[in-house]
Amino acid sequence: MALIKSISGIRGTIGGRAGEGLTPLDIVRFTAAYAAFMKQNAHNGSNTIVVGRDARISGEMVFHLVAGTLSGQGLEVINIGLATTPTTELAVIHEKALGGIILTASHNPMQWNALKLLNEKGEFLNALEGETVLKIAADENFDFAIVEQLGKISDNFTFLQKHIDNILSLSLVDVKAIKEAGFAVAVDAVNSVGGIAVPALLEALGVKTIIRLNCEPTGIFAHNPEPLPEHLSEISSLVKESKADVGFVVDPDVDRLAIICEDGSMFGEEYTLVAVADYVLQHTPGNTVSNLSSSRALRDITQKHGGKYTAAAVGEVNVVAAMKAVNAVIGGEGNGGVIYPASHYGRDALVGIALFLTHLAKSKKTVSALKKEYPQYYISKNKIELTPSIDVDKILTTIKNNYQCQYEVNDIDGVKIDFPTGWVHLRKSNTEPIIRIYAEAQTKEQAEAFAKAIMDEIRRIATA
Repeated sequence: MALIKSISGIRGTIGGRAGEGLTPLDIVRFTAAYAAFMKQNAHNGSNTIVVGRDARISGEMVFHLVAGTLSGQGLEVINIGLATTPTTELAVIHEKALGGIILTASHNPMQWNALKLLNEKGEFLNALEGETVLKIAADENFDFAIVEQLGKISDNFTFLQKHIDNILSLSLVDVKAIKEAGFAVAVDAVNSVGGIAVPALLEALGVKTIIRLNCEPTGIFAHNPEPLPEHLSEISSLVKESKADVGFVVDPDVDRLAIICEDGSMFGEEYTLVAVADYVLQHTPGNTVSNLSSSRALRDITQKHGGKYTAAAVGEVNVVAAMKAVNAVIGGEGNGGVIYPASHYGRDALVGIALFLTHLAKSKKTVSALKKEYPQYYISKNKIELTPSIDVDKILTTIKNNYQCQYEVNDIDGVKIDFPTGWVHLRKSNTEPIIRIYAEAQTKEQAEAFAKAIMDEIRRIATA
């Protein structure tokens, strides 16, 4: 059993004892704390919370607990049903709601679920706000409504279409160009809500040939739901065998997008944002933001178009804050997360698909040829499982001290060491009990060598 309370929300495995997993008692406590916080800090006069969920098996059970708790706090609940994370974010904005809760554990396996907490802008709570919610939950500092003041629960299942309409209205999405390109597109939606949302978007964009893989929203994930190359062999083969022009893979809540080239090779989730940013910057020059664990390629592309690149701490809320600070025209995270402010401030795989297909159509190139136009870097993504004996703070401090005299070191989020030919970033995950170690260089061998050296050092420090 696991329960993780972080900037990314309340995440845990279903079942077990209260406080050790995401049990019904924990769901009620954290939902009540969130409701109390939002009522205390309301800015728009609304009394409504939007709730959407991915297709996880536990989703319906969690929804009933969340909706009942919100109603018990006197709040009105709009149930938007099976919905992507970005759809839920846009629904909060559309409804001018007090906030929203997305029931999804994103890329975690199906035994996990989570409460992702949104403010009235449809954006994630920041670290201070999240900490306040956790304190309210720990103190159980919340009251419930008397019977005459219970909130109502209503259904509104129209928001996917509203989301698609929002995307079609974007000036840089060219439906005519996509339709005329006659693309054949393969989709792997890992048996979650993307199986509904992605084909619906593609149809609206004029794509006639849609090849579906794992698009039944059963919640029984056909493979590890994190869209990494080692999990995508089936869609890779399907793209090649079906002669598709491109393959799209989304995670269970559709805020991350991985792309498969026409030859079955990986476009690389790091290059999802790079390619979309290249297209956006061609038409709207400006600044960009990504997190510290993202590829240098975005920096290179941004500078090529005359903009300024800024690195933010890992976490969507941190990237969004940095984007607002520098007025970025595009940003996101190197895990396939595209944030396009012209639509909304949230990672959105559907927006990424529409912009990428427009870019591909206008380029008149294959996906693999498009990839070759970008600076070629290789990222080695690794992790070390945490145990109670591992002192993460000691590890980070020791490594920072070992390198900061010779190299540029950034410690706004873990420790990132910039070498002349690459970088290494190590940090404690917000969503899993692990230390992530990402390394990038211009060759796969160098990136793996950087990662191995740091991982060996971590193990030495941990056992010292």
